[in-house]
Amino acid sequence: MRELTEQTKASSPNGNGAGGLESAVIARYRDGAAEVEPALCCPAAGYDSRYLDAIPQEVLEKDYGCGDPSRYVEEGETVLDLGSGGGKICYILAQKTGPAGRVIGLDFNDAMLDLARKYERDVAERLGYRNFAFHKARIQDMALDLDAAGAWLRENPIHDLEGMVRYTEYCDWLRRERPLVESSSVDVIVSNCVLNLVETGEKEHLFAEMFRVLRRGGRAVISDIVCDEDPPPEILHDPHLWSGCIAGAFREDDFLRRFENAGFHGVEILSRSEQPWQTIEGIEFRSMTVQAFTGKQGPCFDRNQAVVYKGPWKQVRDDDGHVYHRGQRMAVCEKTYEILTDPEGPYAGHMIGVEPLEAVSLEDAQPFDCAAGALRHPRETKGQDYRATETNANSDCSDGACC
Repeated sequence: MRELTEQTKASSPNGNGAGGLESAVIARYRDGAAEVEPALCCPAAGYDSRYLDAIPQEVLEKDYGCGDPSRYVEEGETVLDLGSGGGKICYILAQKTGPAGRVIGLDFNDAMLDLARKYERDVAERLGYRNFAFHKARIQDMALDLDAAGAWLRENPIHDLEGMVRYTEYCDWLRRERPLVESSSVDVIVSNCVLNLVETGEKEHLFAEMFRVLRRGGRAVISDIVCDEDPPPEILHDPHLWSGCIAGAFREDDFLRRFENAGFHGVEILSRSEQPWQTIEGIEFRSMTVQAFTGKQGPCFDRNQAVVYKGPWKQVRDDDGHVYHRGQRMAVCEKTYEILTDPEGPYAGHMIGVEPLEAVSLEDAQPFDCAAGALRHPRETKGQDYRATETNANSDCSDGACC
């Protein structure tokens, strides 16, 4: 640790390891926009070469990330890239989403924004359309348009406390009346090795902001650096290690828990590097990509629906505490039923949906107690007076399902 501390002291702005963490991040990525810095983050491999030909070489060279969340985005979606940097992921997303899609890049670093914006017209001409834009914002405060706030400051320089108050009031007005990213406006959020750069005290608000801007049923796909143990204070308070995606790394289990605490469900590890990117004092730092969904919020109503967990586990529990026993009909509310049986959702293929013989309209549905965890008797779905006797002699048994 002593050698590490001496190294970071020498590379810090004032030579003693002190200084604000956010300032260190801004300075280091400003330098990374001017000259390629290979050690700034672990190299992300596996980008689809089909999408790289349309991207200028300077953008490709000055890309700093640890994964490729763009591979999980579909055509026509509205996508928000947090910490868009030089624009590489956004330019890939612009091609994947196509003319019907929309791509929004957010970054706080002027040098990186200048690099991304430098090639906007060039990339648009290569694609034949323009469905992307880059904006200045702090990703933990996505409602505040910092380009607009900066323009106000240039016209209204702050000279005293009263000026500061007026600026604060204007920022509050922007968030309220002209939010940069509106609530429930985005299909997918992606980010590539940026969330760890946000100071620890603001990370909870960052996840809340992510949840706010996603549409119901939207998802976040985040590639970031995680560690297997909590770093000691020597690492946590080192600006150089913070800007280098080390000090702010999430502990693996805490990373997943932050999504859950913000209201997400279906939280899943999509990829995790087998080998660590760096090991410091026995602590392993590696890349991990996580996916999480919105949509479980809201009231619960009973429409006599049930789900059957297919296995292979004896039982599983979801983010709301519902326990599903293998092979048993579990009573669920209409909202949970839709989530569990969505063919595009996180639970696709794990559940069998059982609809009632006679549908119950939402207007007639009664409130449902999701905490009960009750079984659903077949008579609840078929009806108490159901007495049919049928022989489906002409049914197709080629799959062996009926004989």
